[in-house]
Amino acid sequence: MTPHQDPPRSDTVPHPSRWLLRGGRPAARWIIRRWYDVRVQHPERFPRRGPAVVTANHIGIIDGPLMAIFAPRPVHALTKIEMFDGRLGRFLTLTGQIPLDRFSADPLAVRMALRVLREGGAVGVFPEGTRGNGELDTFRRGAAYLSMVTGAPVVPLTFIGSREPGGHTNSIPPRRARIDIVVGQPIPVAAVPWPRLRTDVAALTDDLHQRMLTGLKDALAETGRVLPGPLPPGEAA
Repeated sequence: MTPHQDPPRSDTVPHPSRWLLRGGRPAARWIIRRWYDVRVQHPERFPRRGPAVVTANHIGIIDGPLMAIFAPRPVHALTKIEMFDGRLGRFLTLTGQIPLDRFSADPLAVRMALRVLREGGAVGVFPEGTRGNGELDTFRRGAAYLSMVTGAPVVPLTFIGSREPGGHTNSIPPRRARIDIVVGQPIPVAAVPWPRLRTDVAALTDDLHQRMLTGLKDALAETGRVLPGPLPPGEAA
């Protein structure tokens, strides 16, 4: 039996598209750096091979593209399904991003993420579930679950500068703005065979949350920067 046949099975779902995500990243980085001063801090911390669950705070609409393009390895990020409409949706599909229903159980998204991880790839998760102040006030369980199923380490990222203070939910920073992406120390997680208890997932979630809060504090101190604060009143991402 292959890992894809372990519960939950991932042999019946397609692997997200890979060719544009892999081949287009150098050109995309060149284009973005003509507009923004993007700095990736500590890229050497990112595992060079094997599965990885990449977790990050979420402050701006460009965080997902920045993760996919500037992480040291290609990342298939779980992305809210509302964005998979029209041309943007086709582009997200071509770049291997995984549509996610944030408001109900989404077994298809979970199985697609597991397929990527079981084949040694990286999956991106924003545990806050939505854009906001980026201070990790909330922390959902998806990252813990994916890492427990596969034994993939959790690799924290901290985004700083991808939304200006007071900027609205869909705002982007002005030209030449500095954007820091700080790679944290990977957090090893042991694989847990089926069945996995909710209490174990919750305990790992709490541990990851605390570790990421510490990493967030360290990243802000290292860069000498601050987060943008909450979205303007009445706005939700």
